[in-house]
Amino acid sequence: MDNDKQQECKDMPFEQALEELEKLVEDMEQGDLPLDEMIKCFERGTVLARHCRQKLSKLEKKIEVLVKDNGTGGEWQEFDASSERKNAAANPENDEFTF
Repeated sequence: MDNDKQQECKDMPFEQALEELEKLVEDMEQGDLPLDEMIKCFERGTVLARHCRQKLSKLEKKIEVLVKDNGTGGEWQEFDASSERKNAAANPENDEFTF
């Protein structure tokens, strides 16, 4: 995969990436693109899909930390894989939410 294309998406908001991905899929589904253009769309779509997955995964980890803290911290924190809290969602003490 071309690193320039990945770097181009790096700071793209999730919504913008998803919108572009949906447009690419729509264009490809119509079936009237030349093969070279179809391949370019597929490559770009792959980069955008990876970007969206990474953004969602990062947000999911933030939510897991917040849920583990039962919302008592009140602050979003970046997920730190080296933190003691990295297993918060994987090893919950209680599966029920407390509100």
